[in-house]
Formats: sequence, structure tokens, C-alpha cells
Amino acid sequence: MKKIVTFGEIMLRLAPNGYNRFFQDDQLQATFGGGEANVAVSLANYGMRAAFVTRLPSHAIGQGAVNALRALGVDTSHIVRGGDRVGIYYLEKGASQRGSVCIYDRAYSAIQQAKAEDFDWDSIFEDAVWFHFTGITPALGENLVEICLQACQAAKAKGIKISCDLNYRGKLWSRAQARAAMTELCRYVDVCIANEEDAKDIFGIEAADSDIYGGKLNKSGYESVARQLAGQFGFEKVAITLRTSLSASDNNWAGMLYDGTECHVSKEYHLHIVDRVGGGDSFAGGLIYALLSGKSAQDTIEFAVAASALKHSVEGDFNRVTCNEVEKLASGDGSGRVQR
Repeated sequence: MKKIVTFGEIMLRLAPNGYNRFFQDDQLQATFGGGEANVAVSLANYGMRAAFVTRLPSHAIGQGAVNALRALGVDTSHIVRGGDRVGIYYLEKGASQRGSVCIYDRAYSAIQQAKAEDFDWDSIFEDAVWFHFTGITPALGENLVEICLQACQAAKAKGIKISCDLNYRGKLWSRAQARAAMTELCRYVDVCIANEEDAKDIFGIEAADSDIYGGKLNKSGYESVARQLAGQFGFEKVAITLRTSLSASDNNWAGMLYDGTECHVSKEYHLHIVDRVGGGDSFAGGLIYALLSGKSAQDTIEFAVAASALKHSVEGDFNRVTCNEVEKLASGDGSGRVQR
């Protein structure tokens, strides 16, 4: 069984029930999620050996995060224990023309205060074939930039494929900070994953004739973005998610995979959204699974986009779907009919 390692922060998610606004009712649902943890869950669901690496406190909330991952088959044996805080994010899910709201309370979290010596990458990467991280993790601080760099160097020394979801977060760092750090880290990356905004925000590479707020995406423009990214950093592959937001409740969703020679575009899905958090992570998980399974470029992007389309129907950060469910949708059955 192929081993994939992901590294980043897992957070406590607190959200009102349904589509209520903050304090509209007196309850908050408590679950866990985070970019790289979400990817690990997807891969475990597809039958792969997925290990998630982070730093968490030893108290009950930290253990709750570990247990949530273990329950879904993720290897938590390399999680470092220490620190006092689990980062928190508050989510108010949007509906119709009211957008979702995320409020982060992650300062001084255990992972944010991690040190390079906390992680033995030689041991962590034993038997691994793939390493995945996102741009959120180095954005947590200069110490995390250094830790990510050490992880990438160790992975590269062992011949392990590296994927990175650029995932720019303006609340965590400036564009200049992101460009400096990600330019260094991307030297080690084999597979780059981005959405329709990331390349512009971090590297200033923009798709022509596109307006994401006006619901206009020019797919040929994103082919140019993919080729420019690959040309600048030597990526073997570049995958881009293509989201057209009609409202908070309804999006069109597709993806593109540049394989170093040509671009492959998936079919487009119309999504009526239950929960969009983790949509990009489910795409990354599907992409990694498909690539490691030896699928063709076209089948790879179809699987990744189908996996992510299904995630938009699932509450919570984690994509609780099976490989068979994804394969069925990717093959063309999107009717949503009752299965008997």
C-alpha cells in the first residue's frame, strides 16, 4: 500500500447549525479540519496509507483532533505532542447571495510554535512515495517556512514526489511574503495545485479575459497560467480548479490538468452547495490518488473534479466519500438517484 505524507495544521471548527448566522441560535457544532488533514482523510477513504503530520497539545481537544483522524483511517503516529492551543476557526455558511464567513483564532497554536527539531523527516518519510503540503502552512510563520523547506529537501533526497496546493491566504501573510517563501519552496515541487486566484495573488500570473466575481472564466487563459507556472518552476504537472460562483449556494465547477505537454479539461458540474469548505482539498486528494493509481491525464482530472464535486454535498471539512462513488460520478452518472 502506497504511503502518502501530508503536513500542516488541523483546527477546531465551530459553526452554527445549518445556515444560521453567528449567535442566531445558542449552539455551535464542533468538528475538525485543515487543508492537509483533509487531503489525508480523502486518501485514506480511497484505500491508501495516508499519514498526517502536525503538532498538537496533549490535552483533550488535541486528542480529539487525533481521534477524528484515526477514526477515518489516517496514520497519526508521526504527530508531535506539545504546546497549549489547537487553532480554531468559526464558520458561518453562506446561502444564496450571502457569502460564507470564516473567522480565524489560530495565533500561538501548537503547530505555529513548532520548531524544526520537532520533526524527524527521515523517519517520517520511511516507505513514503508522496509528500503534500499547502501554502497555508508556511504562512503561519518563518519557522514553518523553514520546516516546510526541510521537509521538501528531505523528501527530494529520498526521491519522493512533492505536491503543493498554493492556497494563498491574505489574512496570514502579504503577497510579497508569499512570493518570497513560495518561490523558494516551489523549487522542490513536482505537482502544483492552484485555484483561479492563487497564481495571480502569489506570482502575479493572471488569466486573460477572466472575472471571477462576474462569473466569467476563460479556460484558455488558465492554460496559459499553467504553462507559465510550469515554465517558471519546472513543475511536472499543474492542476487548476475552475469555479464559477453564481451565488453562495450554486457554483459551476471544473478543473484543468497540464501534463507538461498539453492541457486536459474536465467536464463541468453544476453544484448546489451543502458545504464548500474543503472543496480544494478534496480535489487535491483525488488528484494525488489518480496520479498514484496510474490513470491517464484526462481520467485523472475527471476523478479529481468528481471527488471535489461530491465534497460540496458533504457537511464538514472531510470528504466522506468512497472511491467507487467518485468513479461512478466521473464516468457520467450524476443523477443523484437513490441507490438500492
